[in-house]
Amino acid sequence: MTANDEDQAVIVDQRRVYCDGGGGALGHPGVYLNIEDAGGVACPYCSRRFELAAGAGAAADH
Repeated sequence: MTANDEDQAVIVDQRRVYCDGGGGALGHPGVYLNIEDAGGVACPYCSRRFELAAGAGAAADH
């Protein structure tokens, strides 16, 4: 991941997202993250930011 990638949020359409660092074997352990508010969520390992698309994820995902 480059410095530009870290600055840009990944826009998603579900409240639950998965992050493994995107580096294959050079990534990090896979983690599931829950987006609980409009501010989004950041991965605790790689700081990749995930934000919910406008109008998406109104109901909790199963």
